[in-house]
Amino acid sequence: QLAESGGGLVETGGSLRLSCAASGDTFGSYATGWFRQAPGKEREFVVARRWNGGIAYYSDSVKGRFSISRDTAVNTVYLQMNNLKPEDTAVYYCATGRPIISTIRTERGYSTWGQGTQVTVSS
Repeated sequence: QLAESGGGLVETGGSLRLSCAASGDTFGSYATGWFRQAPGKEREFVVARRWNGGIAYYSDSVKGRFSISRDTAVNTVYLQMNNLKPEDTAVYYCATGRPIISTIRTERGYSTWGQGTQVTVSS
């Protein structure tokens, strides 16, 4: 199971760090992805990383502002979000699975999802 936390209200240009805590060894050899869904829009890919030496994949809209990391000691993956913009407002979800290159940016690459955490960026 996955549980996100760390969402909230922040001003434009601010930062937030989201956490995705896993029960069990969910992140051991899997990939973790972050997705988001804004009101009235479909859920979209944000960032993902395979933990067995793989690189991180970022959407163009967040590249250079967001980063993904993990702390294996507490079985938690983080999404650091800097220089936030109003268009980053959304519910953010973490997910884990075994995506291949062609599916790592898509929902079908992931089998386990968290419940989401709201991020609101005021202008």
